[in-house]
Amino acid sequence: MSKVNLLLSVMAIGVLTTAVPVPAARGQGPLQVTVDANSVWVRAGQSPVLEYRYGDVPFKPYVKELYTPNGRNILLDAPSDHLHHHALMFAVAVNGLNFWEETPKAGRQEQSGAIQVLTGKHKGGCRAAFTTNPAWLRADASGRQTEMLESRAIEVCQVDKLRATVVTWRSELSNPGPRQTATLSGSHYHGLGLRFVRAMDGGTFLNADGKEGTVFRGDERLVPSDWCAYTASLEGQPVTVAMLGHPDNPRHPTTWFTMAKPFAYLSATLNLHKEPLSLDMGQRLVLRYAVVVWDGQVDKDHINQAYQWFVGDYSRVPQPGEGAAQDEKQE
Repeated sequence: MSKVNLLLSVMAIGVLTTAVPVPAARGQGPLQVTVDANSVWVRAGQSPVLEYRYGDVPFKPYVKELYTPNGRNILLDAPSDHLHHHALMFAVAVNGLNFWEETPKAGRQEQSGAIQVLTGKHKGGCRAAFTTNPAWLRADASGRQTEMLESRAIEVCQVDKLRATVVTWRSELSNPGPRQTATLSGSHYHGLGLRFVRAMDGGTFLNADGKEGTVFRGDERLVPSDWCAYTASLEGQPVTVAMLGHPDNPRHPTTWFTMAKPFAYLSATLNLHKEPLSLDMGQRLVLRYAVVVWDGQVDKDHINQAYQWFVGDYSRVPQPGEGAAQDEKQE
């Protein structure tokens, strides 16, 4: 048996609800993964941690809800000012087709194959992970064409020393052809984007290098750094959310898009608005990020500690869909 145990594999079509308990770190409820026809839920005991919505979505799957350790959701889904802002989502443009916006001519990400749930232990805590396979599709009068394939792994980690909600996101992109080259492009905010709940608008950003960043327009800034964090008030108490970019990602350090007004948004980008990225047929591109959520205002040292865990202890554990985990794949 590998260190990562595959406990459940369900088809993404049809109604099926299954709960998988996972032993938790001391002082926390056990992580439990529940899969149904439209969503994957991760809970700690009876408390929700994360909801991933993959079914009954018109344009793309995404993380719909993400909670602090004390149970406060930080994500806003489809606000009236930007209906295409889906909480925590990943999208760029591929071959000139925009997967970020949602218009009749926009591209669509559709779940294909099985949702797989993996659980086990990593150094310093427990894990609950699932993998999905969104196909990036062009659908128009000429028919349906796959522009890009993605293997997406999302993992919730209970890390004893961090005392935070930790979520990792891994996307492996590939060009299935028939185009010899797929071109990734997009606006300056395209990438892994996070829309905060309205109560958190107007907060403060911090990055690993203490840079103010380059003003793009209005309150929007672009800043390259290992990580970027945001602190704001929620239900009368401060909350800190950090996004971490792995050093193995292309174009490291990550170029972060930030804005606090008129609404708060944080996005991990590949700087595609300046330099599109080409992916040859059969070639694979791996992107790895983490989102860490604390109750309270967290200083730079604590965020650096989370970053060192992400690039150190976490990176030395077999990731979903990699290494020994493949040996226990079931259909």
